[in-house]
Amino acid sequence: MQSLSYTVIRSTRKSISLEITSELQILVRVPRQMRKSEIESFLDKHRSWIEKHMELRKKKNRDARVITEEQAIEFKRSAKEYLPKRTEHFAELLGLTPTSIKITSAKKRFGSCSAKNGICYSWRLMVYPREIIDYVIVHELAHIKYKNHGVAFYAFIEKHMPDYKQRVKMLKTANNVYEGE
Repeated sequence: MQSLSYTVIRSTRKSISLEITSELQILVRVPRQMRKSEIESFLDKHRSWIEKHMELRKKKNRDARVITEEQAIEFKRSAKEYLPKRTEHFAELLGLTPTSIKITSAKKRFGSCSAKNGICYSWRLMVYPREIIDYVIVHELAHIKYKNHGVAFYAFIEKHMPDYKQRVKMLKTANNVYEGE
């Protein structure tokens, strides 16, 4: 059986997790004291998951959409105009108020909500269909009320966006976006 090349990230966490990056690296996040033999046993047990997700990541990379610098500038401009207005629209419907709305150049996440209820969006979100954009907005607004991804969090989203599961599926199958040459 072929050995896997992987990077271990140790922290104060209690569980172990796997990530296949867009560069096809295997990241293994583990508790600080976990032994190498335990890590290798975990990887061996999850080898089929790793192989499956490597192939999915390769396909996503092949299908990735490359955008030009000019397009990126336009997406940034439209994000600064559109996302705050759309967030205000949904905030009113949900009865929630973010303390701030910022547009970033984040590559790994489309949105985030801080402990102080400030919401950030990546301008890269603008590349995707409105259904995905609206889901991300509602998702981040829901974090004002629920600071985790528990049952109540998703029940709140479903109450206000009954088709959210289809939107999540759309988001997961959407093409990656890279800034081109």
